[in-house]
Amino acid sequence: MNAESATRLVQRRLGLALRDRVAGEDAPERAQRIWGKPGERWFTPDDPIWRVHEDASMFAGGIASLLLQSLHPLAMAGVAGHSGYKSDAWGRLQRTSHYIATTTYGTIEDAEAAIARVREIHERVRGRDDLGRPYRASDPHLLLWVHVAEIHSFLRAHQTFGARPLSPRETDRYVEQTGVAARRLGVTHPPTDALGLQRVLDSYRPELEATPAALEAARFLLLHPPLPLLARAGYGTLASGGVSLLPDWARTMLRIPVPGPVARHVAHPLGQLGTAAVRWGMAGVTA
Repeated sequence: MNAESATRLVQRRLGLALRDRVAGEDAPERAQRIWGKPGERWFTPDDPIWRVHEDASMFAGGIASLLLQSLHPLAMAGVAGHSGYKSDAWGRLQRTSHYIATTTYGTIEDAEAAIARVREIHERVRGRDDLGRPYRASDPHLLLWVHVAEIHSFLRAHQTFGARPLSPRETDRYVEQTGVAARRLGVTHPPTDALGLQRVLDSYRPELEATPAALEAARFLLLHPPLPLLARAGYGTLASGGVSLLPDWARTMLRIPVPGPVARHVAHPLGQLGTAAVRWGMAGVTA
């Protein structure tokens, strides 16, 4: 085997390992159902939402999203009490990635069916946090927080690490397009442009808390991921990228000892390295 063949083999193995972790071992069959099924779709390959959600920057953006979302005490209580995120971390990731893929690339029929399944699950997720405050996953106010924290993280990741960052007009269009599924999920007034996204995110600041559950989730994501030791270095670059995407106040609340300059000059380059590695590996699967 020559050097070129060996490199391609390593690239393909990395891509397959990443795909299996994120999409599951039945990823090819799922992909055929999502992309191969004929029918009307909400979006096309020319739309910003398609470009953002297919980019390798989503790996770092997803980590940032989970960290940011954890700061709402009621949203975090629902995750801690019902999701089994520690015992089934990869299963949860695969279900989330399948939902995003279906609502972005799938037929309208399949996208609406996926949303209906999640709404049904949300109706069963309810309880009280450690202070006795009631929560329910179907609460439009909590759904809006989860939505804006996610979209803010995905967008920031794409603009920072993405292969083709969006223009200001495309950025607004991306925010608007993410509201299509969000409204059907139960978000009553999702933002429709980047300025509105930031305003909604800022409006939640008085409600946010670094609860013990949030700090535990951050430790799990950043220090104790469910990965073999050999894979943790690569994951660490993506986690560093995710940390660098967080607002300074979020890192402070989560007690992540990465001040702004360190985020810019250390965590940020590590995130770029990790994203480039993911992009290279995934190219070996799709080539």
